[in-house]
Amino acid sequence: MRTDVVRRGRLSGERDSDMQEFLSSMDADRYLAEADLLVDIAHVLMLDRQKINERKTTKQILKVLLKLADKGIPEDVFDDRFEDVHAGIESLVIEAAGPEAGGRMHMARSRNDEVATCIRIALREKLLFQMILIAGLRDILLELAEKHTENIMPGFTHLQHAQPTTLAHHLLAYEQAFSRDFDRLKDAYARVNLCPLGAAAFASTGYPIDREYTASLLGFDGLVENSMDAVATRDFALETLADLSIHMANTSRLCEELVIWSTSFVKFVEMDDTYCSTSSIMPQKKNPDTAEIMRAKTGTVFGSLAAAFTITKGLPMSYNRDLQELTPNLWRGVHSAGISTWILLGMLETAKFDTKRMREEAGQGFSTATELADTLVRSYDIPFRTAHSIVGRAVQKGSLTLATLEKAATEVAPGISLKKMGLTQKEITEVLDAGYSVAVRDIIGGPAPKATKKAIAARKKQAAKDSELIREKFTNQKKRSTDLTDTARRLVA
Repeated sequence: MRTDVVRRGRLSGERDSDMQEFLSSMDADRYLAEADLLVDIAHVLMLDRQKINERKTTKQILKVLLKLADKGIPEDVFDDRFEDVHAGIESLVIEAAGPEAGGRMHMARSRNDEVATCIRIALREKLLFQMILIAGLRDILLELAEKHTENIMPGFTHLQHAQPTTLAHHLLAYEQAFSRDFDRLKDAYARVNLCPLGAAAFASTGYPIDREYTASLLGFDGLVENSMDAVATRDFALETLADLSIHMANTSRLCEELVIWSTSFVKFVEMDDTYCSTSSIMPQKKNPDTAEIMRAKTGTVFGSLAAAFTITKGLPMSYNRDLQELTPNLWRGVHSAGISTWILLGMLETAKFDTKRMREEAGQGFSTATELADTLVRSYDIPFRTAHSIVGRAVQKGSLTLATLEKAATEVAPGISLKKMGLTQKEITEVLDAGYSVAVRDIIGGPAPKATKKAIAARKKQAAKDSELIREKFTNQKKRSTDLTDTARRLVA
């Protein structure tokens, strides 16, 4: 039976199953298996190029690794008798190629730099997928906004009717937030895609290796130069989880609104049945469970970040086994964010917005009072604070009519007569219309149809640039992986 080749020299005795399970990282290592093969192939090619290993040895090792790449990694490599997948694969290589050849694969390398490299390779791919998902989410929001530039709805502060806006304006707010999420992940990718391989345990190696060559083979943009930092740091994981936490906070806010908007007393949106459930006892219920679970997934991502920070906060240089416990939290956070973004995309794409109902609510709660106060300032040269007080007192009295405003003016600003200044009920009615209030707010970033149409055009251009950038990075990474295995095949042939 294949055994863990790492233990057999210094340590003796067999571990019981509980100890094997406790020390094993196999659940998290399943994310790293393919990356480990790429790292092994690149490392073996470098050892050959630097003449650290003979060509015969290189071919024997590469034949085994390429077979694994073609046919898949056997399940017994993930057995808990190996502490990790790296030891499992090395044990398999030694068994298949023989100890004379297979035992040379790990020269000039430690599991410390090997693991750190594999994590970065797996994570950069997941970052690209996450950015692709966010780009898709932004596209959906922009498509929806384009359909609803004329659809007026109430805007809220403190969850109270505040001022009218448009559904397009509301959706654009989320698109802009998600675009910042995209930018943060793009920045994080630049720091993730640096290669620690060659750092060995932490003090590098006395073999004449070429770190830049292996980094290039593996598609990295550069090196984590200091060998101690290379194996000890997980700040790239912290940064990724922090960025995903911000993204999930934005996601959760949108989900919260969808939950509120879908209630029977708001009725702004109806979620597709696919994303809802019913009650086991109340037959009338249609519950927005998907949005609710997504809010909870936000807590999962926050928890992964908190765990990762707690694990790393007190670790001395350089490598400590504590870092093994960080990796499952990284994958948990990445997975929760990814599946949430994917489902949110479909949830928005199939949602039906009740724009008639939104329009009905747009002028409720004296939500156009601000425009009335602004009109008193613009048309009658009344100081804004005075106008604010007059309109506020009229609201307190329960209506915004000429008579109420006139009475309010005599109470808060003696000497001012709005009637004598020329204010009419017709003008009041006009400026209190929600459509008028929205239309005059046509500056950059405003809710007016004119402004939102310009914003949508600009945001679409940016979204297209971002999508193209990620497609290029994704295609390049796939090509580098293919080139790596092709190089190995040519050498073996």
